[in-house]
Amino acid sequence: MSQAIAAGGATTATLGQVKRTTAKSREQKGQWWRFLLIAVITFFVITPILAVFLLSVQPGQNSTATGLTLENFARIFAAGDVFTWLGNSLTVALATVLVAVAVAAPAGYVLSRLRNRLVSGYSLVLFVVQSLPVVTAAIPLFLTFTVLGLVDNLAGVAIVYIGSTMSVAIWMMAAYFDSIPISLEEAAWMDGASVFGGFRRIVLRNSLPGILSTAIFSFLLAWNDYLIALLFLQSPQNLTLPVGLETFFQQNAADWGSVMAVAVVMMLPPVVIFAVLNKYFSVGGIGGSLAGR
Repeated sequence: MSQAIAAGGATTATLGQVKRTTAKSREQKGQWWRFLLIAVITFFVITPILAVFLLSVQPGQNSTATGLTLENFARIFAAGDVFTWLGNSLTVALATVLVAVAVAAPAGYVLSRLRNRLVSGYSLVLFVVQSLPVVTAAIPLFLTFTVLGLVDNLAGVAIVYIGSTMSVAIWMMAAYFDSIPISLEEAAWMDGASVFGGFRRIVLRNSLPGILSTAIFSFLLAWNDYLIALLFLQSPQNLTLPVGLETFFQQNAADWGSVMAVAVVMMLPPVVIFAVLNKYFSVGGIGGSLAGR
């Protein structure tokens, strides 16, 4: 009898092990299919970028080089305009990031922590502004900036970028502040910190991922914009890279190597920013702050 029971237990254990093995193999198979799907999507997304890069290192017109070469980059930088366009784009984009984050952080904090009619109305206004495309305000802004002397001026373009970025930036900061428990601030208030002190010492210190996400969004909006820059900027020395690239293409339509070299220069700053700041996207510090509470 005992031998039969032991045999039955061994059989049950064996069946359980087989089931676990089968479930594990199915899970691994599912992961393999997901990996394959991601690889295929990534391939189609990266293919245009690789094509641009490969064209940029191909010999250009009247070139004696063979194989891959960097002479297209040397040619465009020797002209000098690319450096000017690059500096203008960086200036406008960084100004947009600094102002957008500086304003969106306290505004998002108010939106996250206060619940009353005034804040609800403020949220509704932000939602309405966010839903309107920038192009609807382009002509009125152009007429206003003409009077103020801000047409063909990088400051005027930066103002438009900041205004178009602000509503989304505030929503992004408010959404991240919602994930930070208010109990952390209450503990700081009990220790004598003011509301602003709690915001600066507790909320902002735990909001680096949210701040970086908002900053990157603001940077990309200002960096990639073409319509506003085309409308407000006229002088060659004031052009940003998107408009400069279009101008360069019109002048060198047959020289694809040089055109693609300028395109690579335009793509590099966002890639570098993502590569450098990617390691800072972590929210582990918030959970650790709540240990023992």
